[in-house]
Amino acid sequence: MARMSIVKINALTVPDEQREVLEQRFASRAGSVESSDGFEWFELLRPVEGTDQYLVYTRWRSEADFQAWMEGPMKAAHQGGGPAGGQAGAEGGAERPKPAATGSSVWSFEVVQQAAPKQG
Repeated sequence: MARMSIVKINALTVPDEQREVLEQRFASRAGSVESSDGFEWFELLRPVEGTDQYLVYTRWRSEADFQAWMEGPMKAAHQGGGPAGGQAGAEGGAERPKPAATGSSVWSFEVVQQAAPKQG
């Protein structure tokens, strides 16, 4: 049986006044994940009703590919995290924009079945 992809969904709680900020930040980073090894798909999903959570959907060839991206390009894009903890943020703290989201949780899934439109 062929190995199926994995999906990571980051659920971001975004107050109404920060929606445009969040979308602009993602738009400005367009292209930053596409060249990562094992990357297959990305979507930013805006809530329509009943929730203030945006969903960031990414699909990867494997968990290892996702982890490599998290430790490399993703970590670089979010400078200031990392093993040093509080020290990193103290150096240029005023330069870093305030996060648009007030909360975040990551969900992990394996793709068990998938379908695409038939080519006719």
